Amino acid sequence: MNMNKRPMKKQLALISAAALVAAGLAGCGGGTSDQHAQPVQPSGAAGQNSLPPMELSIMIPAFNTTFPKDGTPVLAELEKRTNTKIHLEWVPNSSYADKFNITMASGRLPTIMYVPDVKGSTFVNATESGAFWEVGPYLKDFKNLSQANPVILKNSSTGGKNYGIYRARALGRNGINYRKDWLDNVGLQPPKTIDDFYNMLKAFKEKDPDKNGKNDTYGMVLVKWTGTWASGFDTIKLWFGAPNKWGEVNGKLVPEHETPGYLEALKFMRKLYEEKLINQDFAVYDSSKWIDPVVNNQAGVIVDVTDTAGRIDQKIHANLQKDGKDEPDKHYVDNLIGVEGSHGLRALPTSGFAGMLAIPKSSVKTEDELKRVLGFLDQTNDAELQTLLYSGIEGRHYTKEKDYILPTTDKPLADAELTGLGQMLTYIPEDRTLKSKQAVSALSQKTEKLQKEAEKYIVVNPAEPFISKVYSLKGPQLDNIINDARIKFIVGKSTEEDLKAAFELWRKSGGDEYVNEMNTLYAAAPKK
Repeated sequence: MNMNKRPMKKQLALISAAALVAAGLAGCGGGTSDQHAQPVQPSGAAGQNSLPPMELSIMIPAFNTTFPKDGTPVLAELEKRTNTKIHLEWVPNSSYADKFNITMASGRLPTIMYVPDVKGSTFVNATESGAFWEVGPYLKDFKNLSQANPVILKNSSTGGKNYGIYRARALGRNGINYRKDWLDNVGLQPPKTIDDFYNMLKAFKEKDPDKNGKNDTYGMVLVKWTGTWASGFDTIKLWFGAPNKWGEVNGKLVPEHETPGYLEALKFMRKLYEEKLINQDFAVYDSSKWIDPVVNNQAGVIVDVTDTAGRIDQKIHANLQKDGKDEPDKHYVDNLIGVEGSHGLRALPTSGFAGMLAIPKSSVKTEDELKRVLGFLDQTNDAELQTLLYSGIEGRHYTKEKDYILPTTDKPLADAELTGLGQMLTYIPEDRTLKSKQAVSALSQKTEKLQKEAEKYIVVNPAEPFISKVYSLKGPQLDNIINDARIKFIVGKSTEEDLKAAFELWRKSGGDEYVNEMNTLYAAAPKK
């Protein structure tokens, strides 16, 4: 629930790391000379160009084993346009969290640092000890950063303050993806209500939606996801009136599982399981294989991010091309924000960001230096620089055709000069990059509009900005109690009384303390 979820066994190490950071600050330790931003007084392009290039070191995750080195063409062009000299410190994404902690403990911090977990102990303790600049008050002075989304700013805050620039992601990204061709084959219209959704799943199991003459399909595929039983439930529960993690009742926060809508949603899922409309192995099904049953004509629905529809559609096209049966202009998959229950249309938001770019005080020592670094981040949100960092240089990494681009097919060139540079982008206020033909397909454009439309219906988690000390210690235990109880209830191995008993056990195992803490934080938080 975007609280601190680090296991208790790591706490001492994390606290030690924060202590070392604080010690480094006290002794004015930190960055070496090549990590310091150059002083700046003037603002604007003319003022920037009259100064020597600003030296920036930027630590970001790498998802490839090959990545652009300093001075390669795209970086050189970025340096030219922003009057900077950039050193990139690439860290394998799989080990980024560990490297982040080690770097924090060392006190030798870069100018700009990607923070993967803004609610994590290392970062929170570091902000409390003054290791990072609070950037919130400065955002209004920049063309692009001043347009940051207030909901995402709140979600990405630490202790009510913003200690970095969030990397934007669509808030209204979650919804329903379904096989459009299957729906046509069974003679149904896109579902509008919960009953319609149920009827679609039932038809996908019983009415031979793939027209192969066999009883070999089912409605919806669910997966195990980050330690919980099925992430699709987080969307489905909202249709029944359950809150998003925490709800407000008479001015007090209550955990979602103690609301009537949550129980109704579980009963619905139990019905789907009993009727075999969902995969019977959902509790252990690997999330890396989530779309496979839909691509392979086994299941017809996934409740996930709505851009999953495009990925499924591409794979179906690829399979049909092999058999010479593809219809290139046809979309086999479509998507929806959701379906309506008695509470109307409700959508599960994302947190709206994927980590943030933070600025350490040990490397950026003055307010003038900070403003110049923020100016650089602001500039990267201009359309031309977003395209440069995401797609590269025209004529080298892509060519233009009408209103879209054709990326290079030279993968070694792209890996060596471009791939991964998009990790620097924050997309504030929006994604302005030139799009590939694939990205401007009818389905992709529809998905983009759908995600913007979904923002009108999102159910905000009122506790999203809060950091719980109780949860940092007891979170895994508390989560396991709920997860185990709902799995047993869904698969028919427990009764409603057993479920409620598990909820009481949650209270006695630290839940009471957790609820009290969250309400204290909620009462102290400013109401807007």
